[in-house]
Amino acid sequence: MLECLSERGILSADADAFEYALACAPESPYGPLGARFSAGKPIYVVRSPARLDCMGGIADYSGSLVCEMTLDRAVLMGLQARDDRKVVVHSAGVDELGLSPDVALGLDDLAPGSGAVDYDTIGRRFSSAPETSWAAYVAGAFSVLQGEGHVDRFPHGATIVLASNIPFRVGASSSAALEIAAMHGLNLLYGTNLDGMTLAVLAQKVENRVVGAACGIMDQVTCVMGIRGHLLSLLCQPHTVREQIPIPDGIRFIGINSGIRREIKAARYTNSRIGAFMGLAILRDRLRSGNGAAGILPLDYLCDLPTTEYVQSCRSLLPSSISGRVFRQRYGSTPDPVTTVDPEVVYKVRSRVEHPVYEHRRVTDFTECIRAAESSDRPELLERAGRLMYASDWSYTHRCGLGSAETAWIVREVRKLGVEAGFYGARITGGGAGGTVAVAGNDRMFDHLDDLLERYFEATGIKPGLFAGTSPGALEFGHRVYRKT
Repeated sequence: MLECLSERGILSADADAFEYALACAPESPYGPLGARFSAGKPIYVVRSPARLDCMGGIADYSGSLVCEMTLDRAVLMGLQARDDRKVVVHSAGVDELGLSPDVALGLDDLAPGSGAVDYDTIGRRFSSAPETSWAAYVAGAFSVLQGEGHVDRFPHGATIVLASNIPFRVGASSSAALEIAAMHGLNLLYGTNLDGMTLAVLAQKVENRVVGAACGIMDQVTCVMGIRGHLLSLLCQPHTVREQIPIPDGIRFIGINSGIRREIKAARYTNSRIGAFMGLAILRDRLRSGNGAAGILPLDYLCDLPTTEYVQSCRSLLPSSISGRVFRQRYGSTPDPVTTVDPEVVYKVRSRVEHPVYEHRRVTDFTECIRAAESSDRPELLERAGRLMYASDWSYTHRCGLGSAETAWIVREVRKLGVEAGFYGARITGGGAGGTVAVAGNDRMFDHLDDLLERYFEATGIKPGLFAGTSPGALEFGHRVYRKT
């Protein structure tokens, strides 16, 4: 049987199901996961949710304000100390994706205990075995905890069992949820006593340095620090939570999964990011040389540029495009620590800079509308927030070269239905190449969603999904401790 030793945290239906699975109940939707743990030692159970990128998206890496919401999908993870120096990970259900659900690793290979941690070598070990590469999001936490100086040497290995109902690669941050669950769980298991923002920073390093994906930090912060029923307002300079905004009664945020898988390592996202950082490097160089308004320096983030200052002093300093070879000859490298300029690629620069500069202003206006709507009965505020979402979506497509035909269909049809049908606005989310569309509306929109999703299937042949709820972030959920007896 399974004895509960702690009542900390907020239970959900998912947590109850996972508890039954840990107890080896055969009727559990996750199977008898508890059989993988030993009797006697405590089992720490944590939960980390998916997220919906309501506004901001890829402008996070340029220092933008972003506005995020936790979803009601989540990763649930149980962790237990082992007597040996192995890390044994099981992920329920990934075999249905053609992946191996079981991975056993040497702890000393992940975190050698002496000398610097070689993230590149560890990352290559994971990527060389595609059927188990998913484990990098989990086991990479060991490497980063030691590599960043939070653990000198792990005293023992761990058994880690996880289950998730977050669809894979649909722009809902399944990767960040995995990373946060693992980092939060190891924080408990090894008693490192790290705060939520530190957990988010370390989880981002797992994705940047071990997985090798050039993500910003908004996903990890939302997964760990989000609050059910609130929008998290985060200034990514580098990571300051501005506020947790209660979602007003007159608006609902949902996600429509287009069924088009997206990949944060994909060329369109990476090249758009590189173009933005090229622009930052060029502006710093030109402004230092006396071109334009040198008073703008130091320019730490593109989003530090007011829109009027950008138009008057900076826009003319940027090329519309430049080859990687020419850029490297003139400027060396970009300020981005997680991407590399390819000399054979021609990068667009001006448009990639303009997206975050204007997006930061849009997100600022958006949060002001939502905050004001919470304390007043002014539907025009929500309609303005929706128009800002449409503008963000346009910028993703036309300034960043992202988007897809399928997500564009969803945004276009939501806009056609309009406020009369309960829809305020819609935009593509996250990395932008497929994935999920964020939709804002009121309760009337649910009368039209079934028809919208059915027409999408008829138009594309793809069955869409729906995210329509919110849930606690990892810290709000807390944790539970069990022991098999």
